[in-house]
Amino acid sequence: MIRLAVALALLSLLGACATVPTAPAAAVADLAPTGKLRAAINFGNPILATKDAATGEPRGLSVDLSRELGKRLRVPVELVTYDSAGRVVEALKSGAWDVAYLAIDPARAVDIGYSAPYVVIEGAYLVPKESPIRSNAEVDRTGIRVVVGAGSAYDLFLSRELTQATIVRAPTSPLVTDTLVAQKLDVAAGVKQLLEADAVRVPGLRLLDGRFMVINQAIGTPRARVAGAQYLREFVEEMKASGFVAQSLARHHIEGAQVGPPAAR
Repeated sequence: MIRLAVALALLSLLGACATVPTAPAAAVADLAPTGKLRAAINFGNPILATKDAATGEPRGLSVDLSRELGKRLRVPVELVTYDSAGRVVEALKSGAWDVAYLAIDPARAVDIGYSAPYVVIEGAYLVPKESPIRSNAEVDRTGIRVVVGAGSAYDLFLSRELTQATIVRAPTSPLVTDTLVAQKLDVAAGVKQLLEADAVRVPGLRLLDGRFMVINQAIGTPRARVAGAQYLREFVEEMKASGFVAQSLARHHIEGAQVGPPAAR
C-alpha cells in the first residue's frame, strides 16, 4: 500500500509538471545562471508588491509572476526585495538579480532588456489643499518644487519633461508624501494609488485630477541575456492572454491598474 501511494504521488507530480510548459535551455541558462531565479521585488510600488500584514512575506502581482516563471524554468525562486525601483536598478551593477519588475524607460533600456508591458498604471500629482495649483499643466512653473522617489520612473520622466519646476528627490517613493509635508514642498509625484492612500492618511492634501504620465510596467533582465529576454516577452504575452495577470490583480484587491495590451507584432 505504501509503495502504491508513493507511486501515485509521483504520477500526480509528473502530471502536474507536464501541464506547465518548459522553457528552452538557453532561456533557463540566461534567467537562472546560478541554478535559481533571483527576482527583484520592489515594495516601493504597491501595485506590484506589498508585505503580508501577518507574516511580512512579499505578496502581489510581481511575486505571483516570479513563482510562475520559476515553474516554467524548473528552478527555485529567490525573492530579492528592495524599497524602491531606483535601488533595484542600482543593484543591477552587482548582478544581484536575474529578473526585475520595472517601468519601461529609455534610460534604463540601455542596460535592461524588457518585455512588453504586463500592466499599465498612472502617475499623479499630490498637493497641499491650500495650493493654488489646480491642474497638472500648472506644475511646471518657476519656483515649484516637485518631490519624487529617487531613481523612480517619475524621477526619470520628470527630469526630462519639467523645464521650469525644481525636482527634489526623496530616498524612496513611499517617503514622497512625508517629504512633501516635512519640507513644505509644493507637489508630490508618484503612483496614483499610493498618493490616493496618502491623501487619506495625511490630512490637508489633495490629488490633482487626471494623470501626468502612463507607466508601462514590464519584466526586465540584464540586456546581454538575449535568450532570456526573448522568453520573458513570450511569457508576459501568455500571462496576459491567459488571464493570469488580471486574476492576480483581483486576488490582491488592486484597483486602478489595467492589464497591458497585446504586444505589437
